Amino acid sequence: MERYSGKSVVKGIAIGRIYLYKKTDYRVTDQKVSDCEAEKARFLAAVETAKEQLAALYREALEKVGEDHARIFEVHRMLLEDTAYLDAVQVLIRGGYNAVYATDRAGAQFADMFAGMDDEYMRGRAVDIRDISRRVIRVLSGLPEEGIRLEESAVLVADDLTPTETVKLDRSRILGFVTVKGTSSSHTAILARSMNLPALVGVKLPLEDELQGKPCVVDGFAGVFLVEPTKEELARMLVQKNQWTADLEALQRLKGKDNRTKSGKRIEILANIGDTADADAALAADAGGIGLFRSEFLYLGRDSFPTEEEQFASYRAVLEKMEGKRVVVRTMDIGADKKADYFHFEPEENPAMGYRGVRVCLDRVEIFITQLRALYRASSYGDLAVMFPMIISVDEVRRIRQITEMVRKDLEQEGTPVGKVMLGVMIETPAAALISDKLAREADFFSIGTNDLAQYTLAADRMNRRLEGICDPRHEAVLRLIEMTVKNAHEAGIHVGICGELASDMLLLERFLEWGVDELSVVPSDVLKLREAVRALP
Repeated sequence: MERYSGKSVVKGIAIGRIYLYKKTDYRVTDQKVSDCEAEKARFLAAVETAKEQLAALYREALEKVGEDHARIFEVHRMLLEDTAYLDAVQVLIRGGYNAVYATDRAGAQFADMFAGMDDEYMRGRAVDIRDISRRVIRVLSGLPEEGIRLEESAVLVADDLTPTETVKLDRSRILGFVTVKGTSSSHTAILARSMNLPALVGVKLPLEDELQGKPCVVDGFAGVFLVEPTKEELARMLVQKNQWTADLEALQRLKGKDNRTKSGKRIEILANIGDTADADAALAADAGGIGLFRSEFLYLGRDSFPTEEEQFASYRAVLEKMEGKRVVVRTMDIGADKKADYFHFEPEENPAMGYRGVRVCLDRVEIFITQLRALYRASSYGDLAVMFPMIISVDEVRRIRQITEMVRKDLEQEGTPVGKVMLGVMIETPAAALISDKLAREADFFSIGTNDLAQYTLAADRMNRRLEGICDPRHEAVLRLIEMTVKNAHEAGIHVGICGELASDMLLLERFLEWGVDELSVVPSDVLKLREAVRALP
């Protein structure tokens, strides 16, 4: 038996045989070219083709893993527009090197630079640089897409996995993941968490061909990978696996149960979703409805604005799937880290604090009206509520109400059925929390987005991994704003929920119940865990 240690990113036990994945080597030579301009043009054309492929992968990823995980392909597309990277390749081409060699060499230099950084998040970006470089080289060389094809269920073992490889996986055949490289923010880790499968990263094992097909155990609790375990060790791990499976089955038995503490306090537990496919996961988890339906997936990974019909079809599909359970759609929160070229945004020094969310909607009203028309048309197919991000003033809410009322009247005059639509405010800025008493008189409900609320309250970019210890959503200042918001909402007679990261924080659950939070909205895989925690409270 061989025993290796690694960093656990998903708890659990996986027992099976190893599927060893090694990337196909491509041929790179430093052969010189005589026509540097032609070679440069060939490189730039390959970059454009690679960007088209990434747009297609983005759409595929939306269906398989949702908008949050698919966003990496937008990041890759942006990397292929990075002038430092493009210039580095072209400098080598102007020096007489062929495009394949120039791309490989420049990509390796940038990847090594990222891999040597102290910050874990930045180290994780090294694999992104390697992935886009390999993509461009495959286009230049006329090679097909890389992929992992499993004939039967297995534990996937690899040096590391790129976003492309994870999206192309047959997820039904994966028992667990083990990678030599990778971090807790790597794409393997992201995929494993979305699939809720045991996974280890940073496992220093030699990737020799002899590993192929060997029996193994992934212990996501202890952070251990066992190759060819002894009979005694295998028996011990089977006992642990059976207990883990039993615990998961126990959660399944909570379906249909009430979300009520032993003393009778009740709270709604809803699901966050990033696209229409996620509604199935919400139903499977017995969520009470959809507390956050991110509509950005309709706008990203494409070359033009989604039509009213496209949007209507998506909203209707989710409402019909939920069969009368409430669906809360957040209007498009485009901007900051969510870019779409056809919006033609101007560059910003600090996009997280800039032109995004409702600011775009109220400035470019024609785009907003198209989305609202689609939403109001869909409202007759279920219980729809709509909420608006990045609110900072009462005037914004009043203007939104004027626009929504105009949209409703126009549809009614056209003879289009329209249902009752509740209009809510997202509390994700300190300004909104501090004037929540006034906002509560204008809104039908509040939804607290704790991720952005923490970011703006603490003046700490939540996407900056160096600030993970600072951008703490449990910070007392953030919690006081949440408590204030709940109090003001209830005094005005409206309900209030939490849809950010804190909604699934078991350590704060009792506190939320004491404050009277009406609902918590979490990823589908956390719904039953949260129900169990609620029912265990006194």
